[in-house]
Amino acid sequence: MEVSKLSPEARERRSAEIRAFLRSRRARLTPADVGLVAGGGRRTPGLRREEVAVLAGVGVSWYTWLEQGREINVSAEVLDAIGRVLRLDAAEREHLYLLAGLNPPQAQPADDAVAVPAGIRRVIDGWLPRPAYVIDRHWKLVAVNEAARLVFGYGELAHSCLVSFFTSAHFRSAVCGWEDAARQIVGQFRADAARYPDDPEFGRIAEDMCAASPAFAAVWAEHPVGAGTEGIKSLRHPSVGELAFAYTVLPVSDLPGARLLLYTPAEGTPTEARLAALLTSGERVAVPAA
Repeated sequence: MEVSKLSPEARERRSAEIRAFLRSRRARLTPADVGLVAGGGRRTPGLRREEVAVLAGVGVSWYTWLEQGREINVSAEVLDAIGRVLRLDAAEREHLYLLAGLNPPQAQPADDAVAVPAGIRRVIDGWLPRPAYVIDRHWKLVAVNEAARLVFGYGELAHSCLVSFFTSAHFRSAVCGWEDAARQIVGQFRADAARYPDDPEFGRIAEDMCAASPAFAAVWAEHPVGAGTEGIKSLRHPSVGELAFAYTVLPVSDLPGARLLLYTPAEGTPTEARLAALLTSGERVAVPAA
């Protein structure tokens, strides 16, 4: 629900306030605070606008306009995502809502933006103790089981496996053969984009990823193209050591473009025993995923 219309003078004051507020909250966080690869060339402390935008799952231009106090459409879901990235407390979250022109909600919004079929949820929960998750056509995580959270570090800030892979310091250090995996992932994303030529969201995601991740930008410029329905993924978990999985990718017929990813411990490796130990301890990755 929008608050009442403001006079031009009041709107100017509120625009200045939201600009100062969001800048101050970006400045108090470091890339390491949110699990980002730090990178170089930072002239000012804190997170960059494009980093906040990518982590929150919104367009860089949209977030810039929000921070500038422009007249744009905002939603509770998006403001909450920005609030989580910026580590806002309850009072700060309410303040952001008011500055953005919305009345603060009385209850938390629903966790899932996409209605995942109950049968698919039973599959990923029944796949335990092995990791499983569902991504939509834009690579957003829409359902994740506990093993995937523990193994891959998909915490509450993880809204996209693409964003996590390229912006999370944890992924950069944990994935074995990160460079080869990065080229494969970008190739798969480019191939997906070609399947939906009328969907501008792919272009928006690629543009924002290039702004937030030099590594993504470099691989994207090479124009790799690929597809993978199965393969091997290896990573070094800080608690139990190296884990190796064979994975299978299956389409979700009730969600066009969505895919179910199922992971199985690779044969001839100690992964199964290490995975069991990890689930018993319930110890998640210490570094927050992007």
